Amino acid sequence: MTPSRDTHIRAWRSERRRSRSGGCGAVGSCSPSVQPGRGMSHRRGPRQDMVPEIAAAVGFVSGLLRTRGCVSEQQLQVFSGALREALAEHYKHHWFPEKPSKGSGYRCIRINHKMDPIISKAASHIGLSLSQLYQLLPSELTLWVDPYEVSYRIGEDGSICVLYEATATKPGSSYGVLTCKNQLMLGRTSPSKNYIMTVSS
Repeated sequence: MTPSRDTHIRAWRSERRRSRSGGCGAVGSCSPSVQPGRGMSHRRGPRQDMVPEIAAAVGFVSGLLRTRGCVSEQQLQVFSGALREALAEHYKHHWFPEKPSKGSGYRCIRINHKMDPIISKAASHIGLSLSQLYQLLPSELTLWVDPYEVSYRIGEDGSICVLYEATATKPGSSYGVLTCKNQLMLGRTSPSKNYIMTVSS
């Protein structure tokens, strides 16, 4: 029996989805880093996976460790893998693509003269102590990991910069909800969106 036209179309769409998921649409899949001055921006429909957002967050934290030159590339790979798994587990039941601001505070990675437990746990896989982490990472760091956007701020008065940004086809109405990040942005000029940090997987 000759396959129908609909069958061919479905097969083509399926192959296209697979190629996108394994191609340049995913953070770090084709290029290990984002060049300074450039950010990642993708147009995607509502989805349940959190792969690109976690990759951006992991790459950013790993990049901070790399810049100090005290951690080997092999150690960074182990750390990145451990942090990626820890974040995926931590966000598993707190990821809402239809309402990206929901659970933002829970997903936020925070160093405020107190190390974020997820980072310290991942660092323990490569033998980094808390005292070493305090020396290698900023004493004030906020990293928001939300569906379709990953952003960070260093210091209490630093600019909020975007690491990863994607546009949902059907954004939820919760974009107008005041999150911890939006509240910080009130009363100040538009946050800088300088893509100055290297993001790698």
